[in-house]
Amino acid sequence: MGNRLSGKVALVTGSGQGIGRAIAIALAEEGAKVVTNNRAPVKKNVANQLDEAKLARLTPEQLKWYHEEIEKYKGDAETTAQAIREAGYEASAVFGDITDFYVAKRIVDKAAEIYGSVDIVVNVAGAFGFAPIEKITPELWDKVTAVKPKGHFNIIRHAVPYMRKNKWGRIINCASPAWTGGGGLRQSEYCAANAGTVGLTWALAEELAEDGITVNAFCPAAKTRASIDMELFDKVVDEDERATKTGEPFAPYDETPPPELFASFIAYLASDEAAQITGSVFMTMGNFIGLYSYPTITASMVNEDGAWTMEKIIEMAPKTLLKNYKNINQHKNGKRE
Repeated sequence: MGNRLSGKVALVTGSGQGIGRAIAIALAEEGAKVVTNNRAPVKKNVANQLDEAKLARLTPEQLKWYHEEIEKYKGDAETTAQAIREAGYEASAVFGDITDFYVAKRIVDKAAEIYGSVDIVVNVAGAFGFAPIEKITPELWDKVTAVKPKGHFNIIRHAVPYMRKNKWGRIINCASPAWTGGGGLRQSEYCAANAGTVGLTWALAEELAEDGITVNAFCPAAKTRASIDMELFDKVVDEDERATKTGEPFAPYDETPPPELFASFIAYLASDEAAQITGSVFMTMGNFIGLYSYPTITASMVNEDGAWTMEKIIEMAPKTLLKNYKNINQHKNGKRE
């Protein structure tokens, strides 16, 4: 469709299906040589949060819907690469778990071995789990944060030397609207993982600016295999285990647009046209693209008399620091109420 990324090599983690697959195809359509990646070839396609015990609690109608929808999300890194090649572009699959530092190095080095370098990294791989804070296990916390931000770091860590050598690079990390902690989610480990991804993005945008490397993040809301989990999970668990405070999905499945609608925006961020865009966090949903603001201090207070005392804080805070204060539940901003 275009040649804006001609001569560039793009590595897309988590590109077996869903958002990563759509982005890998969009990059290829702009001329990039694409290396697709996920942990391993898919042997059986299942929803990650719906085990056999939970599936058994679905009604026959719900179970029928589940089997029909899950079949739409078959695929892995090789099937994505094959689809790209069949469309007339270049792509190769490299399987491997990015949560392992040394496996991540092998993935990056293999991409460079195949195509000569690594110019673009799009970290889409992610993991999540549904649990209120008192039911989050150490295993769940580590599983989710091992991919974001640790796995993203692992890939970036090994790709940056190739980019620095060429004085050109694009790093684009997939976070989530959950990085703000809003939306009534009871998935704090997932919110923390994505907030960490945003922090990593901001830090590297400044660190790598003089090397011709831009670093941005996008927070997608899109229909993927994970949307099936969101649609059904709260229907088959007890109230104290629900993934959301309301028991309703973050976004209704039928109203959630596919990732193909915004995939070209990620290709744009990888292009020369976006050379001045760095350290930015975008929300992408269907044909909507939004830009998050950078956090700033909006109020302050200073004690000219020296160290703060409780009495001084009680006296001054309502007049200065907290004069127009609203807490997180009062401040309506996007999904936050």
